[in-house]
Amino acid sequence: MKILFTGGGSGGHFYPIIAVADAIYEIVQEKRLIIPELILAADSKYDNELMEKEGLKFKKIYAGKIRRYPSFLNFIDLFKSALGVLKAIWLIYSEMPDVVFGKGGYASFPPLLAARLFGIPVIIHESDTVPGKVNRWAGKFAKKIAISFPGTAEYFPKEKTALIGNPIRKSLNGSSMEEGRELFNLEIGIPTLLVLGGSQGSQKINDTFLDIAGELVKFYQIIHQCGKNNKEDTGARLNTIMETSLFKNRYHLFPYLNESQLRAASKITDLIIARAGAGTIFEIANWGIPSILIPLENSAQDHQRENAYSYARNNTGIVLEENNLTPNVLASEIKKLLSEEKKLGAMKEAAKEFAKPDAAKKIAEEILNLALEHAK
Repeated sequence: MKILFTGGGSGGHFYPIIAVADAIYEIVQEKRLIIPELILAADSKYDNELMEKEGLKFKKIYAGKIRRYPSFLNFIDLFKSALGVLKAIWLIYSEMPDVVFGKGGYASFPPLLAARLFGIPVIIHESDTVPGKVNRWAGKFAKKIAISFPGTAEYFPKEKTALIGNPIRKSLNGSSMEEGRELFNLEIGIPTLLVLGGSQGSQKINDTFLDIAGELVKFYQIIHQCGKNNKEDTGARLNTIMETSLFKNRYHLFPYLNESQLRAASKITDLIIARAGAGTIFEIANWGIPSILIPLENSAQDHQRENAYSYARNNTGIVLEENNLTPNVLASEIKKLLSEEKKLGAMKEAAKEFAKPDAAKKIAEEILNLALEHAK
């Protein structure tokens, strides 16, 4: 049995695929099925180490990005897309997978088109509230469609669409408060903030936090993921700001938080300030932590803003739009939320209710069912 995964080369596509791959291995072991061959067709290896650990065979697919503004690169990317389609046709022909799982993104277009040409069953998953162009197109011929947010259902045929949630890696669960305090060298009894700017970090969030860092550390301890490319500049500014502070040891800056760090941080965090990517939102919900979501302006289909409001509508947190993001406003919202214990408790419960921890398993079951039917 062969299963081909495809999606754009970003964490939002890659990590759900990893979660589904894990779930497939678990089901195969439980039901004593033959271990399937898993292939990942994408434009880049996002995390080569994790991919190899999961036993995913990588196949590079060229893909052109369609920009929403005039650019000479659009012309060049037409040729990249054509090359990607030809390579994907050869890939599907040579590998002949039993099912193709598409996570969306422009890099998934060539393999999904090739799968359609060869009659390979397709199942897609849409992370965001407003689906991207590739998934909208693929939804017309996909056998099954999984969605993360209730409002996404209006974009797809009802008879083959199911609200599943966003697959979350099991490795993000576990740990303990004691492990978290020890790992980050935290004080007992001081509220903890976790700042997540997405896999690349957010310069806007970094700058805003630095402007209020000196004030915040008087009352809170902060774990701040600033992004690998922002570490040097952000760290230098933070050192200057904290040079004379009596509480400078309460600010913990990281370029990137790995799985074990995120897992440990989730046990000692009182409030998360984050971007509103679907993956981040469902990780926050999975942990049951109140949040302040700051959607990225001008994201494709304005998906982060739509995601944030769809989530916050359930009383799980609040949305602070980027054009309203000032140091004073952010500091005020943080202090206000952390002073309302009853409201925080309600947010925790609402977040847990929104989370769908079995999303990866449900998708894996559908993938295996389609693959077994096709293999007959």
